Amino acid sequence: MSDAYNQLLDATIRHLEDLKSRGVRDVVVSGETLRALTQPAKSQIPHPKFQMEKTPSPAAEQSALIALPGETQSAIRNPQSPVAKAAAFAALRERALECVKCPHLASSRKSVVFGVGSIDAQLMFVGEAPGADEDEQGEPFVGKAGQLLTKIIQATGLTRADVYIANILKCRPDTPGQSAGNRKPTGDEMATCIPYLHEQIDLIRPRVIVALGATAVDGLLGKTLGITKLRGNWKIYRGTPLMPTYHPAYLLRNQAMSEKRKVWEDMLAVMEKLGLPVSDKQRNYFLRA
Repeated sequence: MSDAYNQLLDATIRHLEDLKSRGVRDVVVSGETLRALTQPAKSQIPHPKFQMEKTPSPAAEQSALIALPGETQSAIRNPQSPVAKAAAFAALRERALECVKCPHLASSRKSVVFGVGSIDAQLMFVGEAPGADEDEQGEPFVGKAGQLLTKIIQATGLTRADVYIANILKCRPDTPGQSAGNRKPTGDEMATCIPYLHEQIDLIRPRVIVALGATAVDGLLGKTLGITKLRGNWKIYRGTPLMPTYHPAYLLRNQAMSEKRKVWEDMLAVMEKLGLPVSDKQRNYFLRA
């Protein structure tokens, strides 16, 4: 069997296991797909096509998307129509907003911080978890670190509206007995919440992902070499090039020109991967005269 077939089969199995874990017992499959499954196998097995009728209504499209969200759908139905994609994203957001999988987080949060930006973004930033400001406003990266991230994005020639920004954890980690401050999410908390991020990635289908900080990198890639050795080195996550870099909060604590330059070098690599123009001025940011 072809590598493409095996990859799709693995993706399908993982997705169905995820649906089962969330209590889903029925999956909508089109008549065309069922007919295709009854056909004899060929020597070169094509990608299965989960397609609807030629002229589906928006409601029918939304129904099929909600019934089969996430990685499998992204791999099988590509590209999606704008209406179908928006409907699937809206359904995903509603599920996340109602989530109570972590009772201690659900009871202490003010907001579920789902994500912000363009669902057609080529570039996606992933952090670890919302802080107090994000929990208050319901939007990721709006505090001091978020303001610095906005400046970094703008330095590339893009805006926050051009990219998509999310966290692995959608709720602020609770801080019992503390009136201020934040804590890192635990591995269990990230493992519980990360399926929402997976579906965001699979629907958006960014060309590049930037992982912000050690905790986000650990949550996505697992504990490996540490952020100081990983940053600046391309990885692959769910089939997408991923650039690990320092969290903006780190640059607020350590404002050495050399550390700012490291993050900017990572962003230059991202710009080149995306085919964005890089001016001499941009290339020379944070270089000492």
